[in-house]
Amino acid sequence: MHSKIKVGIIGGAGYTGGELIRLLLQHPYAHIHFVHSNSHAQQKVSTVHTDLIGDTDLIFTNTLLTDADVYFLCVGHGGAKKFLEENTIESHIKIIDLSQDFRLKQTSSIGNRSFIYGLPELNKTAIQTANNIANPGCFATTIELGLLPLANAGILGDIFTTGITGSTGAGQAPSATTHFSWRANNISAYKTLQHQHLYEIGQTLEQLQENDGIAIHFIPWRGDFTRGIFVSSMIDCAFPLNELKEMYQQYYKDAAFTHVSNSMIDLKQVVNTNKCLLHLEKQGNKLVIHSALDNLLKGASGQAVQNMNLMFGLPEAAGLQLKASAF
Repeated sequence: MHSKIKVGIIGGAGYTGGELIRLLLQHPYAHIHFVHSNSHAQQKVSTVHTDLIGDTDLIFTNTLLTDADVYFLCVGHGGAKKFLEENTIESHIKIIDLSQDFRLKQTSSIGNRSFIYGLPELNKTAIQTANNIANPGCFATTIELGLLPLANAGILGDIFTTGITGSTGAGQAPSATTHFSWRANNISAYKTLQHQHLYEIGQTLEQLQENDGIAIHFIPWRGDFTRGIFVSSMIDCAFPLNELKEMYQQYYKDAAFTHVSNSMIDLKQVVNTNKCLLHLEKQGNKLVIHSALDNLLKGASGQAVQNMNLMFGLPEAAGLQLKASAF
């Protein structure tokens, strides 16, 4: 019998904080000790996350409780670094940061804390003994999971990838490109060939294959839906498709949530789950890897809970057996 982990959520009013609350309210081995929010202190959590009316009486606080076991940092980019600079966090408290502040090697430490990149399909052993986790980005996770087996085999070449993401990927604060009247019945490209996750992706793939001279050409798209990411990545590859499928199945044979499908995948299969689904196609010398996941779950809060489970020696899938919405 596991004793319940006491969890503190910093920045609990946003999308990723709300998803964590929803997951952890149902987690068999975790207890939400407090939910921190400066802007909503003393308000009921259910006044912000209105779908939780009747599920919890939690109240936002602007006080940090130091007897927690782990803090999830659900703050904006730059906010995690600022939080750790401005607050003295007891050394026994583990940190799982959902921002991009500590994902890159050159920024992966602060004070006495060094962060492990939290992609379980690559770094599971390191995560199990880590005290601090940099949770991967949503686009980065989707693209990396599509390419890791190829990097592991040392056969990656130049990568051409495009992906479409739901509006929740831009965060909760409204903007010109997230409000309904602009997003509905619309699609657009953004940050063409210069998305911030490119450095993260390159660094991750390099753990398995030296990628000097390998270029990643990425075009992200804004989609007319709220959640989910669908990516298609293409490389030149001479290997037969049946060998590539076997390579992928072998690489992910012990993965809790990443699965290779023999038939074409779609977004509805993964929305509201912690799954990443993959499908391979080949025409001539061109290999295309399709990958899909929910940006708020496997791309953010679900993966963060998966990392917590690994860090505390819990079953990896605890609290994450979620229901898909196939129709």
